[in-house]
Amino acid sequence: MSRIGKKPIEIPEKTEVTLLDSIITVKGPLGELSKKVRTDMVDVKIEDSVITLTPKNEGLEAKAMWGTFGSHIKNMIAGVNQEYVIKLILEGVGFKSEVQGTTLVMNLGFSHQVKLEVPAGVKCVVEKGDITISGINKEEVGQFAAVVRSKKKPEPYKGKGIRYSDEVIRRKEGKKSV
Repeated sequence: MSRIGKKPIEIPEKTEVTLLDSIITVKGPLGELSKKVRTDMVDVKIEDSVITLTPKNEGLEAKAMWGTFGSHIKNMIAGVNQEYVIKLILEGVGFKSEVQGTTLVMNLGFSHQVKLEVPAGVKCVVEKGDITISGINKEEVGQFAAVVRSKKKPEPYKGKGIRYSDEVIRRKEGKKSV
């Protein structure tokens, strides 16, 4: 049984949710998000200001989709009401980043600059050693933050690299001289 799927999803004021041809659309103050729902696996009912999900059969895949789509719909409703924000910290001597138009340009100690195209619907702001990524789609924001971090993961000896603001890097002790 899905604990997430069992709970009814409340629709806040100023938010509109519609289901048409297995595509769920959520409109809110910050924008609009759409996602295809597997209606062959999960039954979605929108009544008053509550969304309820039920699996169509007792199969393992249907039960998995039950909780998955419940989580996706909750994230969509939360995103159109309040932006998702992920902060990354850039640590290291000479490590710099800046936004040029729709491109994030970073100097990460390589012989070349690392350039990443910022996806549509995602905002990227750079201040000193912090990169702030925000948007209404949780998946896009999280994916872009993961791609940025993957360009120079933090190393355990000096902590240089790109890390999440709430991430803790376990430090290792260096070589001991005799």
